[in-house]
Amino acid sequence: MGAVAPQDGPASDGAGRVAPAGDGRLALKYLAPGMTGFVIFIVVPLVASLAISLFRWPLFGAPEFVGADNYTYMLASDPQFWRVLGNTVLFTVAYTTLNLVLAVAIAVWLQRLGSWAPFFRVLFFVPVVVPMVANALVWRLMLDDGGLVNSVLALVGIDGPSWLGDSTLAMVSLIAMSIWQGIGYNIVVLSAGLNNISPNVLEAALIDGATGWGRFAKVIFPMLSPSVFFCTIMTVIGAFKVFTQPYMLTNGGPGDATNTLVLYLYRQGFSFNDLGYASALAWVLFVFVMLITALQFVGQKRWVNYES
Repeated sequence: MGAVAPQDGPASDGAGRVAPAGDGRLALKYLAPGMTGFVIFIVVPLVASLAISLFRWPLFGAPEFVGADNYTYMLASDPQFWRVLGNTVLFTVAYTTLNLVLAVAIAVWLQRLGSWAPFFRVLFFVPVVVPMVANALVWRLMLDDGGLVNSVLALVGIDGPSWLGDSTLAMVSLIAMSIWQGIGYNIVVLSAGLNNISPNVLEAALIDGATGWGRFAKVIFPMLSPSVFFCTIMTVIGAFKVFTQPYMLTNGGPGDATNTLVLYLYRQGFSFNDLGYASALAWVLFVFVMLITALQFVGQKRWVNYES
């Protein structure tokens, strides 16, 4: 008996469901615009920057292939790289910690305000949608030696410090301004997470005698941990990419006290005319952020609860 030739027709997906012919082509048509933009604006620039990092590439003039020399110089011979990396890590740790602690506290507080909660959420979120440059300029005017902050301190007999001229206070000012700018986003996300906690669970915990800190630590935070984890990931990534705040507020000074990795990268490319070294810095930052993010995903198993 001869073999039966396969017949043309609808294809099965292996689970008994029949996929109409042409679905793949139709899906490709819908995906094409988005995928085209992704390839043009994400994949191609990534590959191009990796290639450029292997060259000594001035803004004007012929590039010169140098292989891994940019990376070797960065990691072994550039002392400024380690200073700006240290500044970036310091900013990231301080900013992320303070941002998340304050955001959780404010979100929990807002849950108790009842009808006033939406108003205050909007109030906290306003700085997020205000352009970063405008925020930084306002803070620079406030923290200037003769600015609003020192003028208010002078009214009560206090000689205000140089907020942007002292290396320690400049970093503190940078962190404070960044928290004011970005905390509203985390407050909204965490408030949404709190809204998803069933009131019945909180009532049961109250009946069992859990009050105050105990109820927060044993009931609220474990159920809120997925939202906290999301905020942690996004805040850390944003902190490592910090640029506008130091550029507009302190210009990386005094000295290199607030010079961050992205600001250093920008100056290497557009002030010192070395796109190759700037691209190498960008790739080191990319790898570093990816490693930190991967570690966070590995560590989430110890404290993030997805079963609530």
